[in-house]
Amino acid sequence: MSSFGRPGFADSFKVTPPQRGSFPLDHDGECKSYMMAYMRCLKANANDNGRCRLESKRYLECRMDNNLMQRDDMSNLGLGDVVDPAAPSPSPSTTTASPSIPSSTTTSASASSLKPAPVDQSRI
Repeated sequence: MSSFGRPGFADSFKVTPPQRGSFPLDHDGECKSYMMAYMRCLKANANDNGRCRLESKRYLECRMDNNLMQRDDMSNLGLGDVVDPAAPSPSPSTTTASPSIPSSTTTSASASSLKPAPVDQSRI
């Protein structure tokens, strides 16, 4: 039997599945605009994918939103530090001091909770 370019001793070719499961094609073109933006960015930056991380993140988010890939945290995909300026920012914390408590009391209480615990010098 012919090996079709493989060495003759490599007759047992083992197929392994992708590490993150299947990656279905986007037959309906739901994320084509994001893919094209990524490709334009690569072309404009001499294929330096580090400069196109935002476009990559947007493309992967589109694929997750359209069930074309399993939802995963962006930090697991290597894009956790990429901030999308067009994405809605998380709302600021709504925990504010109540009007009956003076702000100086609130500030001193929170500052004291941030002090490190005393170190037992006899154990050192």
